[in-house]
Amino acid sequence: MLPVLVLTLRVAALATLGVAVPAVAFGYLLARRRFPGHRVLSALVGLPLVLPPTAVGFLLLRLLASKGPLGRETLGFDIGVLLTWKAAVLAAAVMSLPLVARTARVAFEAVDPRLEAMGRTLGYGPVETFRRITLPLAARGLAAGVLLGFTRALGEFGATVIVAGNIPGRTRTLASAIFSAQQAGASGRADALIAVALVTGFLAILVAELLSDRQGGGR
Repeated sequence: MLPVLVLTLRVAALATLGVAVPAVAFGYLLARRRFPGHRVLSALVGLPLVLPPTAVGFLLLRLLASKGPLGRETLGFDIGVLLTWKAAVLAAAVMSLPLVARTARVAFEAVDPRLEAMGRTLGYGPVETFRRITLPLAARGLAAGVLLGFTRALGEFGATVIVAGNIPGRTRTLASAIFSAQQAGASGRADALIAVALVTGFLAILVAELLSDRQGGGR
């Protein structure tokens, strides 16, 4: 069980790190800017939330397949992602991005624009205003979003199993290990893995809720 848990935490952590900056950027853009295509971009960012994970996995597979846009025949070399832990990271990142982005958007929308305007009257530029005012005020909400993204990455299965497979010791994460145990009739092992998933997910969501409550209390 330990190698499965370590790999799962590694995949979830790397996916969360990889998605945090673009997700926060999308959240800020959608919260503070209005432009042609705003609703379209918002819908595209949230699309993995409503698509079946297996559909997302299939799209990633098409993207990385030999003749796909990022495939060996197109690029002239193999980037070596399919059926590796890197593919698991990619799938988990894609599935967690909309959750982090939407939570970030809510956190930025909770920041009073008048405070940002006051910062500009003090001579702050856009970057300085964001760094000194917007980001600190939205920090708890952003942290909650990142935690929720991490838990989403922990439990990802459908997209991951298509692009990374379910290879013991290489790509078998907690979710795929539960599936394998259930398929093999190893109910005791499945129950133990489910217990680990429940505890991990509960703690992460609890912390995210506490952070969100404090964010709301500060408005």
